[in-house]
Amino acid sequence: MKKSIFTALFSLILLLFSMQAIGAEFKAGTAKGDITPPKSVPLWGQFHFRPSQGVESPLTANALALESAGEKGSDSVIFVSADLLQISEGLLKEVQKEVAKKDPGINVQKIVLNGTHTHTAPTLGKTYSAALPKDPNLMGYTEIVDFLAVKIADLVVAAWKNRAPAKINWGLDFASVAHSRRIVYSDGSAQMYGKTDRPDFEQFEAVEDQDVGTIFVWNAKDQLISVVINVSCPSQVVEGRNMVNADYWHCVRNRLYKRFGKDLTVLGWCGAAGDLCPRTLYQQKAVNRMMKLRGLEPMEEIARKLDRVVASAYDVLKDRKITDVPLIHEVKEIELPMRIVSDEEYKNCLAVYKDIEKKIKDNPSKSPAEIAFMGLGWNKSVCDRYEAQKKNPHPMFKTRIHVLRLGNTAICTNQFELYTDFGIQMKAKSPAEQTFVVQLVGNGTYLPTAKAVRGGSYSAIIQSNPVGPEGGQVLVDRTLDLINKIWTDQKAEGKEVKK
Repeated sequence: MKKSIFTALFSLILLLFSMQAIGAEFKAGTAKGDITPPKSVPLWGQFHFRPSQGVESPLTANALALESAGEKGSDSVIFVSADLLQISEGLLKEVQKEVAKKDPGINVQKIVLNGTHTHTAPTLGKTYSAALPKDPNLMGYTEIVDFLAVKIADLVVAAWKNRAPAKINWGLDFASVAHSRRIVYSDGSAQMYGKTDRPDFEQFEAVEDQDVGTIFVWNAKDQLISVVINVSCPSQVVEGRNMVNADYWHCVRNRLYKRFGKDLTVLGWCGAAGDLCPRTLYQQKAVNRMMKLRGLEPMEEIARKLDRVVASAYDVLKDRKITDVPLIHEVKEIELPMRIVSDEEYKNCLAVYKDIEKKIKDNPSKSPAEIAFMGLGWNKSVCDRYEAQKKNPHPMFKTRIHVLRLGNTAICTNQFELYTDFGIQMKAKSPAEQTFVVQLVGNGTYLPTAKAVRGGSYSAIIQSNPVGPEGGQVLVDRTLDLINKIWTDQKAEGKEVKK
């Protein structure tokens, strides 16, 4: 009898030890699905009205739920990366509402939903959709949001339900994917997508961030179940087409499916890249020649580079899996000083707004969207801000940030198309071993640097910037304050399990 009790106790100890060895305190679950609209949609990302005329590649959403329990309690996060331009507040709220209905046990504040910034996905701009033509074959704002919210909520719930003991590791490498898209000329002016073969070309405005951060997640059987790729580059290779397209992320996923299997979830995180793009503005002939020699289109060329980086990091990390992973997830509402509208900026925007109004009135057979899809609201918002300034000369912009500690990494989010210099500040000053910056976790508007505002041009003008350089620095400082607080509060490190 004593022997059997001893045997049972010994077996229990071995079981507990083996559970710890495979990361019993750290769990992960994944899910992915198609979010391609079933009908034509107004595509978002250009100023003119573009109803989609078909599907070139499906839009997908990939979810990764993480949970860690330790001596100081447990915490969690559910990351969802979606092939959308950005994430409107309306969509996020509907996703949270749907998740709460489907599984009340999920803390919806822990959902981090980001867009990959493809310009060939359905609009989530409520203002623009209100002026769409009346067409039963064209999805409007409410129909689009309702469709996406259900699809994404299902994936959130499935990923959370699929949680099981898991292992993780993260890596960093570099790839020439993102390129500066703002050109500075000798008179100090700047231009997005400006010509570089002009005699007065002087320089590119910003440094290019070639970091490619990766996170790998394995199940207890050492099967790779998820890869996160953080690259500071919007998915805008085919941004002007009239077709639904996930852009280069579709090609990246297909390459990784061939390498790791089709069950893999692949999350695309766009780093700070408000002034970057996926194509070089110089040496174009040489770049095009090399792609032609390789037999690749531009999206496949980017996929080739990212696949190579992911494979290289995987080879280093596959035998260094980490368990017992600290996870702290803070969600904060912060306020940023808004960019002040000058008298001249107000007058210019008002004139454009009134001109568009007149064109709409003079063309009753057309919908407002067909005349000025984005231009009307783009300029009216500046006029509204100017009027609001009369009552409050120091307006503030409320925004939400997520800051996480995952093992020895920091993950910080923002809603903007954040200029690269701000993202590099966060990474350079962070106490973490590695820092991931994820933009477009919300309704993205450009947030420029002071030198960009001085240079002018689209993306650094008042219509593009509810928040200006001063607010960008506050965003950086508040994010770093929170990262530093988390690192001070908990200094535990994950344990590597080496084969």
